[in-house]
Amino acid sequence: MPQEMGGRVVKDIINGVVITGLVFAVSVFLPIVGFFTAVLIPLPILFYRVKLGRLPGGAVPVLTAVVISIIMGGLAVDALFLLGLLLTGLVLGELFEQNLPIEKTIGYTCLAVLATGFAALLFYSSAQGTSLIEMISAYVLKNLEITLALYKQMGIPVETIHQVENSLDRIQYALVRIVPALVLVSTLLVSWICLLFAKPLFKAFALPYPDFGRLTTWSTPEKLVWGAIGCAIAMLLPATGIRLIGLNGILILMMIYFLHGIAIVAYFFDKKKFPRMARTFIYALIAIQQVFALVVIALGFFDLWVNFRKLEKQ
Repeated sequence: MPQEMGGRVVKDIINGVVITGLVFAVSVFLPIVGFFTAVLIPLPILFYRVKLGRLPGGAVPVLTAVVISIIMGGLAVDALFLLGLLLTGLVLGELFEQNLPIEKTIGYTCLAVLATGFAALLFYSSAQGTSLIEMISAYVLKNLEITLALYKQMGIPVETIHQVENSLDRIQYALVRIVPALVLVSTLLVSWICLLFAKPLFKAFALPYPDFGRLTTWSTPEKLVWGAIGCAIAMLLPATGIRLIGLNGILILMMIYFLHGIAIVAYFFDKKKFPRMARTFIYALIAIQQVFALVVIALGFFDLWVNFRKLEKQ
């Protein structure tokens, strides 16, 4: 019996590494599709962490990290980003066992991933003999050039491509200064999506899932609006450093209010019994069209005063 159970654990570990590796391969080698599949990398890590326990479950991201490092020829910046996704799944699995509220589960996950990522980047830049800012600038420029090449393959009008080429320096300058917000926003979004996909998966395999309550009734704390007002004021001040802090803060708060707005949209989908195809189509529009995403953000922000769902105020 112990040998049989040990064989099952080994089989699950191998399955976890293979599944995560396949999702990783799609994310890297299929640029357009990979952009969407990359957010699913933490999901198998979370699944096997909860299913197998701390030590066997922790072996899945460790072995996957070794495979990723071999495939990518070492610990490049891209590999560090993907390792951060592995860590996201592992930390979520640890916090699942604590039965914390969803705000703390996602918040602690973001803090752990960002702190570990910052330390890893600092160590990597030191090993490469360059500063952290210079390394990030080079990485941003490299990805902008890759994006520009992808635009050319997609048949984007030549005038648009020339405009982007002429603005590469300015785009790089802006992106480097909002990297903190971009990293936190992406970690927050990936964690949220992972939790949503994990619920039906865990239910199908009879695994314990924390009681986060009805996410369609979730709301941001009312006091958060003062953070938005403070960031907006900071962006109007003449000091460049303060303006950058305000800009990064606004971007982070926009993501939080976006999640609030999505909860409102999902609430009315459930209330009006929207068919699955219609929901998928609308969610796709929100993901693709920036205008719809801004509408969702506005829903989340103004829900503080309008109370669209007519929920009882706690």
